[in-house]
Amino acid sequence: MKEIHVDLSLNQPIIEQINKVINGESNATYNEHILTFDNEIGKGVIRNIIFDWGISLLDYDVHFNEKIKLVFEIAQSNPIEFLFVSEGNLLYTSEHTGKNQNLVKLQRYQNTILSNLPNSNNTFIFPSGEDIKLNVIKIIGDQYSNKSNNYIDTLQKSLKSILSGKSEFLPYKHLGNFNLKLADIIETLNAEANYGIVRSMNIEGQLNLILALQILEHKSYETKLSLPNSISKTDLNKTKAVTKYICENLHDSFTVKDLADMHAFSPKKMQTGFKLLYGKSVNEYIRTKKLELARELIESTEFSISEIVYQIGYKSRSYFSKIFYDNYNILPADYKELVRSKSSISEEG
Repeated sequence: MKEIHVDLSLNQPIIEQINKVINGESNATYNEHILTFDNEIGKGVIRNIIFDWGISLLDYDVHFNEKIKLVFEIAQSNPIEFLFVSEGNLLYTSEHTGKNQNLVKLQRYQNTILSNLPNSNNTFIFPSGEDIKLNVIKIIGDQYSNKSNNYIDTLQKSLKSILSGKSEFLPYKHLGNFNLKLADIIETLNAEANYGIVRSMNIEGQLNLILALQILEHKSYETKLSLPNSISKTDLNKTKAVTKYICENLHDSFTVKDLADMHAFSPKKMQTGFKLLYGKSVNEYIRTKKLELARELIESTEFSISEIVYQIGYKSRSYFSKIFYDNYNILPADYKELVRSKSSISEEG
């Protein structure tokens, strides 16, 4: 595992410190510093943008060929970090007073807020062979508190304390709900293609919106309320239970309401869970799994198409033929003939 150390007390850009190990191409324009690389270590882009009042953005769109341990050595003015993973998963651990803390999995779409004690380390472990997109908004409390209309007093007690420079809640770790809206906004942020002042203003505006949503989610989580497009870990586990039930009962026919009632689940929350996990609605997921089973049955059994339609819980052969064609660009009967002809050629050979 390759290690990269970034000393936040040094008067040296973060990107330059990372690039000592990455050996990519580093470019700086105005307040934005970008590292691009495509070599034996991996491929990707790491970007750092510095704004006023101690706010900065550090984001990663990377694919490493080996595990990378990225260690941030925190100075006296430790930041509070608002993190969001929109692709993949990675690990985090904090280190303070010489003690390593347990590794925490930073999961895709989960709202995460971290802050450590001064003179400590924040360590991120990027897996090998996976695409990772991580968005980190950092706020240095003693700089942000100098901003007029900073509204620190309106925050939840924990965040207010951290930004005010107190240590009663440190080290702090908030692993909140999973939110699709944040993913959409961050995707827009990463796609920003303008230059100069327009680019800077657009990114800062999107950054403020992301930060506002993450703070709002934090407040909702602590007060046990639920935001639109947001789902708790408990409900995400329910989604996985529904998924398991679907896959084990593909021969049955059931509606979204049936599944929700069986698992004591809100249909709306269940739909959000499926969008988060699979990028599909519940019905789209069911249809995909039934078609996969149908294709497998065509390839490995002598069932007729009508028997296969029955096996996957459909009543209409014409409907099945339509969705099979829409998905695989071939009619099931033609696919069955194709499989048979290939098998016959193989046996003759």
